[in-house]
Amino acid sequence: MNRQYRQGDVLLCAIDRIPPEAKPAPTNGDRVIVASGELTGHAHAFAAAEAQLFQEKSSRRSFLVIGEKGARLCHEEHAAILVLTGHYELRRQREYTPKMPSLVGD
Repeated sequence: MNRQYRQGDVLLCAIDRIPPEAKPAPTNGDRVIVASGELTGHAHAFAAAEAQLFQEKSSRRSFLVIGEKGARLCHEEHAAILVLTGHYELRRQREYTPKMPSLVGD
């Protein structure tokens, strides 16, 4: 599978299955937030009824299961994108700092 979706600093890459070590992550009310902006407070998010987030503690990797009707990835500063049904690895863009790479903030 090579299906990918990008919205800002969020990249979703299709995978065959979620690793068994990955456990369901809590939702934020009616949303599944996959990335929060440190500066703006904006968030990349799915409706909780359409997507489920999983996290693998040892590797700190995140994964998504998108429901059978697909799900819209929404953000206040980007157009919403429809993500098709399936399993995805969530990747965040990083930036170099002299001490350690860090996640890019909105």
